[in-house]
Amino acid sequence: MTKRLTPLLTCAAALLLAGCAQPWQQFQAGADQSTITSRLGPPREVYDLPDGGKRLMWPTQPMGEVTTAADVDASGKIINVRQVLQPNEFYRAQIGAWTRKDVLVNFGRPVETSYFPLMKREVWTYRYMEDNVWYMLYSFYFDDQGILRTTQKTPDPLHDPDRRNVF
Repeated sequence: MTKRLTPLLTCAAALLLAGCAQPWQQFQAGADQSTITSRLGPPREVYDLPDGGKRLMWPTQPMGEVTTAADVDASGKIINVRQVLQPNEFYRAQIGAWTRKDVLVNFGRPVETSYFPLMKREVWTYRYMEDNVWYMLYSFYFDDQGILRTTQKTPDPLHDPDRRNVF
């Protein structure tokens, strides 16, 4: 009986794992960009890259925590596809060097923008999930010249059970 169940359980496990594949994991470098747009639809944001290519983005903001980004070369071939709202992507931001445009091209439009006059800082905030467990906000603080001066991550109050029914 066990010998008969083993192949069945293996197939079931494979199907479950295939169903868990995220959009950014389903595309190969070198494929035409039409493979991703036929699956995800037209991108909601498109940005020019320095090498003549484009970054195509499918955000789930304002309530979601995922932005799928596909870099395509000038001929429309996929270079890479990834989820950009995650710590290892955020930590690439260079304090004192990146501008608003760099943050926009790398992460898309923020879920929220604010200005703190006493600090003289504009803040762009993004929702994300850390370690697939913690709902977080990641904020970029720009000076009046648009240069990135600091970043901050905080828990997302939208998912705080102690604050859900405050209003």
